[in-house]
Amino acid sequence: MVIRGNSASGKSSVAQGLRDHHGRGIAIVSQDVIRRNVLREHDTARGANIALLGSITREALNAGFHVVLEGILYADRYSHMITSLVRDHRGVSRCYYLDVPLEATLIRHASKADAAYLAQVTDSHLTSWYRELDLLPGGLETVIPVHSTLQDTIARIVRETDLASASPAPPPQCKPSQRDSMNPLVLMSDPRVAAIPVRECQEPLVDVRDHGLRVDPRRQDPLGAFAHVREGVLYRLLHARSLLPAGTDLLFIEGYRPLSLQQRYFTEYRNELAAAHPGWTAEQLHHAASRYVSPPEIAPHSAGAAVDVTLVDQDGHELDLGTCVNASPEESGGACFTHAPNLSDPARRNRTLLLNAMEGAGFSNYGTEFWHFSLADRYDALMRQEPYARYGPIELP
Repeated sequence: MVIRGNSASGKSSVAQGLRDHHGRGIAIVSQDVIRRNVLREHDTARGANIALLGSITREALNAGFHVVLEGILYADRYSHMITSLVRDHRGVSRCYYLDVPLEATLIRHASKADAAYLAQVTDSHLTSWYRELDLLPGGLETVIPVHSTLQDTIARIVRETDLASASPAPPPQCKPSQRDSMNPLVLMSDPRVAAIPVRECQEPLVDVRDHGLRVDPRRQDPLGAFAHVREGVLYRLLHARSLLPAGTDLLFIEGYRPLSLQQRYFTEYRNELAAAHPGWTAEQLHHAASRYVSPPEIAPHSAGAAVDVTLVDQDGHELDLGTCVNASPEESGGACFTHAPNLSDPARRNRTLLLNAMEGAGFSNYGTEFWHFSLADRYDALMRQEPYARYGPIELP
């Protein structure tokens, strides 16, 4: 839930009222607390509080809390952060704007009992800060009019977010079908994957090298495309990293893959299989090739939605996960499969660490490749029984 409005519009009171109604399980993320108290910075378009508010909100959601993000949150400065949160959140998201005219704002402000605050924040301040109906783009918000009482506003939000029946949400967990090695694998070539529609959210590609992740150069290309992922994927990667035990870290190997490169990989592997199995039909070759390389038309890498990762120790040395990353089923004797039975105990423990961290951060693993995880693409949407994917094929700017 996002509660926006001018100063003295009642945002904090609404947020506290929602917590009082629901009890434990609601996190209140306040712009004033982060910007003024924690950072003590001015409200500018490049303020550090913008990213911090987004990160705290994501962490609280991932930990299983319902979240109320409240503040003035000027649309021209905070809209990208807020819309990204809404697009990434798998549960119910609602945004509200408390529309209080300046005259009523000044009256409400004067009624505050804190004399020191009144002396510090004057009517002149409120007037200079005031923006009339400063709404987020895209019709994202519900406008709450000035005549709505505090209790009416709280009751409306509770009703529209279904908070009345909601219990604190558990941390993200994969469905049994994702983790049960006895269930048949769903391959990328499965018609159900291609049947998932895409509602492209237009989220940009970002370079993970700018955000402190360990990046391996083995897939490096001249444009640095390999180190790019969608912005929401980056945030989830950072969260997955935080779930690993001390002394263990993620090693990022590849993210975005241009469609032309994906086509080349798929064709080359399909040709290898055709040479090794001259009697196979075109359908058999396509099905077998998709165990290891996604068909170009639905490839998560080409949507910026997939990452290939493994684990390293604190010195950057790769841990034993049973076989090297990108080993084909033929090369690895099947050990590339996430739940392969022929693994040593250390390799199995390390795979479990990787799987728990990535799935705990909201990723879906592709069961033929222990290193491959995706988010909000067609495959992930199918695994989670979502009606559509948010990430489709994209070109690097």
